Amino acid sequence: MKEVVIQIPTYEAEQNIEIDVHINGRKIKKKYRVEIISFEEKEDTSEERIAVLKRVIKEHDKDWKLVQIGLPEENRISVMFQQKRDVVEKE
Repeated sequence: MKEVVIQIPTYEAEQNIEIDVHINGRKIKKKYRVEIISFEEKEDTSEERIAVLKRVIKEHDKDWKLVQIGLPEENRISVMFQQKRDVVEKE
């Protein structure tokens, strides 16, 4: 199994999440960032919202990679990034 789904609390404007994973005596620290993208009233078409989403992803910190784009809710959408470097520790 490569993926595990973990429910997290309601999103805030920006939320940083750290998860410690233990695999065969090694501790791996995974870091995630959830960001909420709010659309303005002028960005009411799907094409305009997609353009905003693409711009945010393209301009995001290059040390983080896109993991997931959430389902749209009213005038916002959540985007999750994972830090590219994991911290590995021996137990």
